[in-house]
Amino acid sequence: MGGAGGAGGQERELDGAGGDSGDGSGGDPEGGKKLSGAITVWSWDTAAGALKRFARTFERRHPGTRIKVVDIGYDNAYDKITVGLRGGTGLADVLTMEGSYLPRYTANFPTGFYDLGERGGRYGGDFDRAAWRTVVGGADRGKVFALPWDIGPCGLYYRRDHFRAARVDPKSLETWADFVDASVRVKKATGRKAIIADTTDPGIFPMLLQQQGQLYFKGGRVALDTPAAVAALTVLRDLAEHGLIDYEKGWDGLVTGTKEGKATSTPTAAWWTGTLTGEMPELKGKFGVVPLPGFTADGTRTSNVGGSTLSIPAQSKNPDLAWEFLRSVLASRTNQVSMLKREGLFPSYLPALDDPYLSRKQDYFGGQATNAVFARLAQSIPPVEYTDDDAKATDIVTAAVNSATLRGKDPRSVLKAAADQLADATGRKKVA
Repeated sequence: MGGAGGAGGQERELDGAGGDSGDGSGGDPEGGKKLSGAITVWSWDTAAGALKRFARTFERRHPGTRIKVVDIGYDNAYDKITVGLRGGTGLADVLTMEGSYLPRYTANFPTGFYDLGERGGRYGGDFDRAAWRTVVGGADRGKVFALPWDIGPCGLYYRRDHFRAARVDPKSLETWADFVDASVRVKKATGRKAIIADTTDPGIFPMLLQQQGQLYFKGGRVALDTPAAVAALTVLRDLAEHGLIDYEKGWDGLVTGTKEGKATSTPTAAWWTGTLTGEMPELKGKFGVVPLPGFTADGTRTSNVGGSTLSIPAQSKNPDLAWEFLRSVLASRTNQVSMLKREGLFPSYLPALDDPYLSRKQDYFGGQATNAVFARLAQSIPPVEYTDDDAKATDIVTAAVNSATLRGKDPRSVLKAAADQLADATGRKKVA
């Protein structure tokens, strides 16, 4: 993605902290400043829809301001952001970026974003710690490049009818070994496989890694042949050996395969609820949610998939207004819960997780309060390290996963070769 750029090569900061309105949703601007002028916000899909709602409310509360939210589409979003950072011009005043992508951009364009530390740093304890890890950076991790938005706490979605037919209690799945054994029983009883996977991506392998407190790198070193990585790939190899993986192509394949009941479970993030209720209303009452199985009986029972942030590029002409809008949306219990209700965006803002709405029973899940399950799990998502070499790692990891699952190769040997390849490709040393 190139080297540092943007804003004439000078790092910019938003400094000074003033009064806060408590939940950030409707008080006076920090420092008592009168807001004016216009900003543009880039986002996509349902996230853009949420921002458009809040933009109208913000404008009413602050006459003389104009918030223009542009849905730039996900497929082209990062190309547009990269071009703008490289050229130092053309970006919106507020950018939506996924938490896993932001560290790549702040590493490659360290002067391309406002450091929100003086204003945003005090919110650090109010956000999920794994999400907060994605927005801080710099040599001493003392800079704040964005505020977290939503997160993807993970659990195991399962088909109640399939498990019932096999007389398997989903609450008994304490470990991934339990999950494999139970999935064999479910397949014998129903003919259904355990999970759906796509050979063109790493599947749930990164989720299994984060569950153990790492991704592809640790301390800047390649971490593909660690015990955690071997344990993660062994789970997938074991599922494959028992014929428990149904292979489908892309997102559409996952949705269609789930709708058709080709697999009995989906280990994924809370946002999957929106897909189920929106795409498969006819399956109401068929699904339940439990924590992920652990790698040990007392191990971590969740992970994270997805989640996004809002940042202010250094080329913004109205950073004060950009900050106040960003803060009003994200540092707000009311607004974060509103986005969970209406757009299915699970809050990274911890005060929102105590809202009574999350304890409501949901008819679609047979009366289970699934949001409460994810709210509990969100408290224990392990923070992990993202780097500007994650894209290179993804291709290598995908090949490694396929070698183990499709060709039955030994996970330890496969991952050693993958680690060597990634070290050569990035110039990084391996974890000792």
